Amino acid sequence: MAKATFAAGCFWGVESLFRQVDGVTATRVGYTGGGVENPTYEQVCSDRTGHAEAIEIEFDPMKVTYKELLAIFFANHNPTTLNRQGPDTGTQYRSAIFYHDATQMAAALDATEALELSRKHHTPVLTQIVPATVFYPAEEYHQRYLEKQGINHCGIKRDE
Repeated sequence: MAKATFAAGCFWGVESLFRQVDGVTATRVGYTGGGVENPTYEQVCSDRTGHAEAIEIEFDPMKVTYKELLAIFFANHNPTTLNRQGPDTGTQYRSAIFYHDATQMAAALDATEALELSRKHHTPVLTQIVPATVFYPAEEYHQRYLEKQGINHCGIKRDE
């Protein structure tokens, strides 16, 4: 198994998305990239800890590659907005790739460059590519939150 860590806005939707990927064996949402030990959701939402709402993914590289996970990451959020996704604003909602080794760093840099060259976006990609640091799991009620609420990643009730 391998690990990937991404931040792409509110972690609930990001987790829901990656849980559907064949080869992803586990996910957990939490906080990383900040300077406070064991932050709470309220602290992270204050935009004063430096943490991003992030997802830690465990995956089987024989079933899904890191490059494929990067493609899913970039296809499902706006990597050109600084500290914002949709209506959510603050550094905790930044776009970031937290790489776990030199191979992941190279893949993240390549994917970002390819996205820039594709001209899919009319503004520069602002995704941070930084080394993974301590990942603090979010409170239990945040784990698989949309699934527990019966909502998909688009915010639509499953019954509708």
